[in-house]
Amino acid sequence: MPLLALALVAWTHAGWSAFLRVAVPAGWGRAGASSPARPAGVPGRPTVTVVVAAFAEEAVIADTVRALLAQDHPAEVVVACDASPDATAARAREAGAHLVLERPRGGKHAAQAAGVARAGGALLAFCDANTIWEPGALSALVAAFDDPAVCYACGHVAFVRDGEAAAPNQEGAYWALELATRRRESDWHSVTAGNGAIYALRAALWPLLRTDLGHDLALPHQVVRRGLLAVDVPEAKAEERMVPSIEGEWRRKRRMMARMWGIVARDPRAGGLLDPRGLPPRYLLALVSHRWLRYASPGL
Repeated sequence: MPLLALALVAWTHAGWSAFLRVAVPAGWGRAGASSPARPAGVPGRPTVTVVVAAFAEEAVIADTVRALLAQDHPAEVVVACDASPDATAARAREAGAHLVLERPRGGKHAAQAAGVARAGGALLAFCDANTIWEPGALSALVAAFDDPAVCYACGHVAFVRDGEAAAPNQEGAYWALELATRRRESDWHSVTAGNGAIYALRAALWPLLRTDLGHDLALPHQVVRRGLLAVDVPEAKAEERMVPSIEGEWRRKRRMMARMWGIVARDPRAGGLLDPRGLPPRYLLALVSHRWLRYASPGL
């Protein structure tokens, strides 16, 4: 048993990524996964609403809004302020946001839902209030939806330090491995988790999903459970400032892990992450290898 436990830990943290590195180039992945996207500006591309949930972000929200308005695919920008105690709403209006909502405190997911309720786009895109999208990020996300089976697409975020545009992410090799694994999982079938700072979803799917949970973990597997695809789009790039201290990063990770267990351990009848029903075999293998066993690592 100890050897089996050790083997499972090795598989989830290294073996699964190594397997994908061999399997996907060998043609074992999803057919057509790497087909080139059409260039931006092709007629018939869907309309997009970008929703930004914000709380006390007056120092950064204007830059975020301006970056979204500068995208080479036009989009409606909606900022949903979650009872911000500062000038976040005013800064968003000054920067040119098409709609700024000021609502009572309800949390990020409630703010996102309020923004979606006022959205007019066929695609919903979501951006964190402190994330700066590169100019071609939105068009890269939109291009993924040329495949009618794709209903969720996420981009890549580079974490930088203040004043150091090329500063490496403090998580270093782990983050590089995670992004590479996500890319290969997308080509294998679908991603097992996305990125909460840059992602998009077909608007028609929103009412059918549980959206009151952490989107980066909860949405992809719900999409796949419906027979659709959740893909990674590395060409959709964004930047976000790193938490400035190890203590701050610890608090952030603790919040993430606490919310994660609420998704993993929820009642399988409500579409919990441990529910294998309705999942294609190859995606179930990805979920077991990358999520179930990783979260079980302390016990193993």
